[in-house]
Amino acid sequence: MQITPLSIEGTWHVAPVLRPDDRGVFLEAFKADQLSAVIGHRFELQQMNVSVSSAGTIRGVHFADVPPGQAKYVQCLHGSILDIVVDIRVGSPTFGACEAVELNSVSRGALYLSEGLGHAFCALTDGATVGYLCSTAYAPAREHGIHPLDPVLDIPWPVDADRLLSPKDAQAPTLQQAKESGLLPDYQQCLDFRAALTA
Repeated sequence: MQITPLSIEGTWHVAPVLRPDDRGVFLEAFKADQLSAVIGHRFELQQMNVSVSSAGTIRGVHFADVPPGQAKYVQCLHGSILDIVVDIRVGSPTFGACEAVELNSVSRGALYLSEGLGHAFCALTDGATVGYLCSTAYAPAREHGIHPLDPVLDIPWPVDADRLLSPKDAQAPTLQQAKESGLLPDYQQCLDFRAALTA
C-alpha cells in the first residue's frame, strides 16, 4: 500500500493495492507495520465503529480531548463519502484549514487522522457504509463537536447534498465559539502526546 501525507500535519491517505480477478477483488485494507513506520508509533486499536448513512448525511465535525484523543483510520466499505479533516488544534500553522478526500468502495482508500484533529464526512450515496478503527474507546465526556456548516471552516460540501444533520451536530458550536470556551486541543500538546507514544 502507498501511504501519502496530506497538507494538514498528522494526516495521511492510504491507497491499497487492489488484486481483482474473476471472483472479485482482494486487498490488504490495513497493515499495522506500514502505518506505524509512517506515523512513528504503534496504532493501538481499541474500538471499531461502523455507520450507515443515506445520501446527503453529514456526520461531524467530531473530536476528542487530548490526552488521550482518538486517532482514526477511516474507510468507506460500501458506496462513497467525502471525508473531511479539520485542523482544530490551537497554535497549528494550518489552524482552521480543512482537507477533503473522496473515499469509496471502488478504490478502497483510507484516511488516517492523528489525535486532536476534527473529522467529518458527507455520504455521497445511499447506504454509504463507513468503518472507523479507533485508538481509544468512545468516552462521551471527552467527545466534542463543531458545527459542520460553520462558514469560517468553508468545508467544500457537495452543493446538491440534502445536508442531513443529527440534532447534536446541528447544535454544535462554531470553531470560534469552541476556541473561546477552551474546548479545542492545543497543537503543541498534541505533538508532545504523539511524541510520547514513540517512547
